[in-house]
Amino acid sequence: MTHFPHKSDWPADRVAEARAVLADIAHHSDPLIRLACNVLAAHGDTEAERKDARVLLVVIDARRGVARAQREDSGRAAQ
Repeated sequence: MTHFPHKSDWPADRVAEARAVLADIAHHSDPLIRLACNVLAAHGDTEAERKDARVLLVVIDARRGVARAQREDSGRAAQ
Protein backbone atom coordinates (compact mmCIF):
# COMPACT_ATOMS: atom_id res chain seq x y z
CA MET A 1 0.00 0.00 0.00
CA THR A 2 1.43 3.37 -0.97
CA HIS A 3 0.93 6.29 1.36
CA PHE A 4 0.69 9.64 -0.30
CA PRO A 5 1.40 12.84 1.60
CA HIS A 6 -1.88 14.34 2.74
CA LYS A 7 -2.17 18.04 3.33
CA SER A 8 -4.73 18.53 6.02
CA ASP A 9 -6.91 21.62 6.04
CA TRP A 10 -7.49 21.10 9.75
CA PRO A 11 -5.16 23.83 11.05
CA ALA A 12 -6.39 26.42 8.57
CA ASP A 13 -10.03 25.53 9.28
CA ARG A 14 -9.56 25.79 13.05
CA VAL A 15 -7.76 29.13 12.75
CA ALA A 16 -10.58 30.47 10.57
CA GLU A 17 -13.18 29.28 13.09
CA ALA A 18 -11.22 30.82 15.96
CA ARG A 19 -11.10 34.15 14.14
CA ALA A 20 -14.85 33.99 13.54
CA VAL A 21 -15.50 33.38 17.25
CA LEU A 22 -13.38 36.36 18.25
CA ALA A 23 -14.93 38.55 15.56
CA ASP A 24 -18.33 37.95 17.20
CA ILE A 25 -17.09 37.66 20.78
CA ALA A 26 -20.25 39.07 22.37
CA HIS A 27 -22.27 36.07 21.21
CA HIS A 28 -19.96 33.30 22.45
CA SER A 29 -19.31 31.71 25.84
CA ASP A 30 -16.08 32.24 27.74
CA PRO A 31 -14.99 28.60 27.29
CA LEU A 32 -15.39 28.91 23.50
CA ILE A 33 -13.55 32.24 23.52
CA ARG A 34 -10.74 30.63 25.54
CA LEU A 35 -10.52 27.78 23.04
CA ALA A 36 -10.36 30.24 20.14
CA CYS A 37 -7.65 32.23 21.91
CA ASN A 38 -5.62 29.08 22.54
CA VAL A 39 -5.84 28.13 18.86
CA LEU A 40 -4.75 31.59 17.72
CA ALA A 41 -2.03 31.88 20.36
CA ALA A 42 -0.52 28.68 19.00
CA HIS A 43 -1.33 28.88 15.29
CA GLY A 44 -1.96 32.54 14.45
CA ASP A 45 -0.38 33.82 11.25
CA THR A 46 1.49 36.72 12.79
CA GLU A 47 3.21 37.44 16.08
CA ALA A 48 0.73 40.28 16.65
CA GLU A 49 -2.24 37.91 16.26
CA ARG A 50 -0.67 35.38 18.63
CA LYS A 51 0.11 38.12 21.18
CA ASP A 52 -3.42 39.56 21.00
CA ALA A 53 -4.85 36.09 21.64
CA ARG A 54 -2.62 35.64 24.70
CA VAL A 55 -3.65 39.05 26.05
CA LEU A 56 -7.34 38.23 25.57
CA LEU A 57 -6.80 34.98 27.51
CA VAL A 58 -5.52 37.04 30.45
CA VAL A 59 -8.63 39.24 30.28
CA ILE A 60 -10.98 36.25 30.14
CA ASP A 61 -9.19 34.61 33.07
CA ALA A 62 -9.39 37.80 35.13
CA ARG A 63 -13.07 38.14 34.34
CA ARG A 64 -13.97 34.68 35.61
CA GLY A 65 -12.33 35.26 39.01
CA VAL A 66 -9.72 33.29 40.88
CA ALA A 67 -12.02 31.17 43.06
CA ARG A 68 -14.23 30.18 40.15
CA ALA A 69 -11.19 29.36 38.02
CA GLN A 70 -9.82 27.09 40.74
CA ARG A 71 -13.16 25.29 41.07
CA GLU A 72 -13.44 24.80 37.31
CA ASP A 73 -9.84 23.66 36.98
CA SER A 74 -10.27 21.20 39.87
CA GLY A 75 -13.42 19.83 38.27
CA ARG A 76 -11.63 19.29 34.98
CA ALA A 77 -8.72 17.52 36.69
CA ALA A 78 -11.12 15.11 38.44
CA GLN A 79 -12.75 14.06 35.17
